[in-house]
Amino acid sequence: MPQADPPPLFSALQQLATEQRNPRSRNIDLAPVREILEIIHAEDRTVPDAVRAEIPYIAEAVELIVDAFRQGGRLFYVGAGTSGRLGVVDASECPPTFGSDPDMVQSIIAGGPAAVFRSQEGAEDLESNGAQALNEAGVRASDVVCGIAASRRTPFVVGAVRRARAIGCKTLYVTCNPRADFDLEVDVAICPVVGPEVIMGSTRMKSGTAQKLVLNMLTTASMIRLGKVYENMMVDLQMTNAKLVERSKRTVMTVTGASYAEAAELLDRAGGHVKTALVMHLAGLGAEEARRRLQQAGGFVRAAIGGAG
Repeated sequence: MPQADPPPLFSALQQLATEQRNPRSRNIDLAPVREILEIIHAEDRTVPDAVRAEIPYIAEAVELIVDAFRQGGRLFYVGAGTSGRLGVVDASECPPTFGSDPDMVQSIIAGGPAAVFRSQEGAEDLESNGAQALNEAGVRASDVVCGIAASRRTPFVVGAVRRARAIGCKTLYVTCNPRADFDLEVDVAICPVVGPEVIMGSTRMKSGTAQKLVLNMLTTASMIRLGKVYENMMVDLQMTNAKLVERSKRTVMTVTGASYAEAAELLDRAGGHVKTALVMHLAGLGAEEARRRLQQAGGFVRAAIGGAG
């Protein structure tokens, strides 16, 4: 009995750059361990260049994010599977790193929180699920919604982004298929093309690495533009564990030349806030005046101490 014609999804998938076979790893199943690792490493080394080619678009996206933040908006990542987990990781790392409010960068993953730890098969297959998840998150027109999908086609992500545009949000999309094939209406598409995976279709590999690099760039550059970094040091971090307490002291010591004990005392007077401690020392101010100067300077340490903002 002849088989039925393949469904449209089959035809769509086989055309994607992320679903092609990689000729350089075709015999990887016959290779010894050392050679397997060399093949994977050689492919991974191509990822940074693919991301570099997208810097003009990443820069556009950062400008949109910063503008939204300054107006009280938020950044929402939306993804499924590996892409969704990468959004969860980046969002969760912003508060301890930059002292940002946990609501400032949020993540939505198909299948909900349980999908972070175990795959929730089928959760990504309906656009309506993505739209509903966006509604439940309380997304507003002032927010930015960033879809993450290596293939571009993930229905959950597409539905969320379409709903975001209907609400009036600025929209971004991170995908690892070529820009020429990108047919979804968004404000900025970021398309690092990493080529076929070492294991065909395993987008947790090169595609996942590229997406991680892009998300790091989006939030880090945005937070720098909001004054959460002085020189190249985190100065808005939260002293929520022993490591961050010691890092805060080291930052104060590095900038001011203070001893360990002096840095600890300065931070104590500053209420544990590195920025305030730096302005107190560098501008010779009390804690209250240092906080006022920082607020007046929009959070930028250089401007608060009288330097360039």
